[in-house]
Amino acid sequence: MSLKDLANTIADRANTDPSESWTAKLLANPDKAAEKFGEEAVEAIIEATKGDKTRLTSEAADVMYHLLVMCAAHGVTLNDIEAELAKRTNQSGLAEKASR
Repeated sequence: MSLKDLANTIADRANTDPSESWTAKLLANPDKAAEKFGEEAVEAIIEATKGDKTRLTSEAADVMYHLLVMCAAHGVTLNDIEAELAKRTNQSGLAEKASR
């Protein structure tokens, strides 16, 4: 599944009853979506420090899903994120950070 496929699935679930869909439930509660993203990010960090590639891969997938849900709950699309990344393509990370 590509990130675009995942983003499309998340968008489709926005029209689902929150009692029937975890994604719809998170989309209906942006604070909960942000909380879950934070939890999953911490779990990924823990697995990264343990060096377990399989567990890190699983947690990274959770992070990507919850990041896209959190963003969608706040009206930020994958296209918005990709456009922001495209702006940074010709700029070093150090220069971008200094420009903030």
